[in-house]
Amino acid sequence: MTKPVSEQSEHLPQGWEMVIGLEVHAELATESKMFSPAKNEFGAAPNTNVHPVCLGLPGTLPVVNRKAVEYSIRIGLALGCEIGRCVWSRKNYFYPDMPKDYQISQYDLPLNGEGELELPSGLTIGIERAHMEEDTGKSTHVGESGRIHDAGYSLVDYNRSGVPLIEIVSKPDLRSPAQAKEYVEELRSVLVAVGASDGKMEEGSMRVDANVSVRPLGSDELRTRCEIKNVNSLRSLTRAIEYEAKRHVDLYDAEERPVQETRHWDEEAGRTRPGRSKENAEDYRYFPDPDLVPLEPSAEWIEEIRASLPALPKQRRESLMALGASALSAGVITQRDLDTLALETVELGADAAKVLKHCENNLADEQASQLDAPRFAALVKMESAGELTATQAKTVLAEMLESDKSPADIAAEHGFEAMDTSELEGLVSKVIEESPGEWQRFCEGDASVRGKLQGFFVGQIMKATQGKADGKAINKILAEKASS
Repeated sequence: MTKPVSEQSEHLPQGWEMVIGLEVHAELATESKMFSPAKNEFGAAPNTNVHPVCLGLPGTLPVVNRKAVEYSIRIGLALGCEIGRCVWSRKNYFYPDMPKDYQISQYDLPLNGEGELELPSGLTIGIERAHMEEDTGKSTHVGESGRIHDAGYSLVDYNRSGVPLIEIVSKPDLRSPAQAKEYVEELRSVLVAVGASDGKMEEGSMRVDANVSVRPLGSDELRTRCEIKNVNSLRSLTRAIEYEAKRHVDLYDAEERPVQETRHWDEEAGRTRPGRSKENAEDYRYFPDPDLVPLEPSAEWIEEIRASLPALPKQRRESLMALGASALSAGVITQRDLDTLALETVELGADAAKVLKHCENNLADEQASQLDAPRFAALVKMESAGELTATQAKTVLAEMLESDKSPADIAAEHGFEAMDTSELEGLVSKVIEESPGEWQRFCEGDASVRGKLQGFFVGQIMKATQGKADGKAINKILAEKASS
């Protein structure tokens, strides 16, 4: 594990570094809302998933959703957080999408205290807290920019109001847009793995606020930050952080200072725009909610939840690396949820290296979830035995994703069969005779020249055999003929 260190940012002028902290808001995958029985469902007609409680009507009282608490504890355990007694608080502010004029949240006593998240790169990012709250409604400003300042009118949909949220606040440990992207990807994988959230940024069930500041390289000062609100894609997140950090450096170079404020990312213009001056905690006038008692999960319940946790992304990557996968390859395979398939296939006797190679390079299609380990293992065994070339195996695999046929049946339909070595040597000799200039350069050239011409010869032979030849066998014959 590696803690963050001061580092020069490739996106900033010499002598500056970024300081980034992220607040990730994830909607929990419960059937009902945080404090009411209204449905928690994406895509319903506006203002149909509502209830007197989430509309803040007089005389209503909130009731805590037990499943939402369980999901939040699952997240806290996965992040190594300190889990303990928490108090519900009212966060007071006045927005049309917040019907009660306050949001039920947690302030000084959150459910999940400090923790950490280890990224695939080995960097460990501190978690400040992961507290529960309810979501707000959604305002739509009808106008050219979609912002309130030039809208002709606004519409409010309260379907999202009261949906269970967990807000995961990182420490200011991130130093680049790439690290921020890696952190969000890994956190999303954890949320999905424990079953607490679907993590769909495109549907708004996972949103990111990025707190960005800059400082001289080597300093430990925390300077004025700006918060970029509700970024809903990884591409936008990295672009927004890079832009905002450069904006801060330009202000300091002009002997000015950033103003602490929220800002909004304009994807089309590629820049952030001012929102409102950033409130401090006292501006929200937090106080304990008088309608909700403190929540203190029992040690027995916490341990019961811990025992039910599945393998986390880090553990899943380590299982693949034990088979020989690189850290990068293991990350790709796990992100595609193909690690279980890979492990089960290897357990059936298939060659691990070939299984991992197919999972990384040839199984990106969503239909890969339909592939079962016995058929996959049968294919890899045919390839290992020389009954199929790597190219043929790739073709057979693609058709296996569209049918339930066995690899042997698909190979027979294509007429795939291993080429006789003497037949292949004859084809190689023929191609060499037809390309004497290329062959002379291949024999006399350095590694770079030989590499390019090797591709030429392999391509010619593959074309002549309609892809039936084994590329490795071709390369071996070429090397033997060149050395002789």
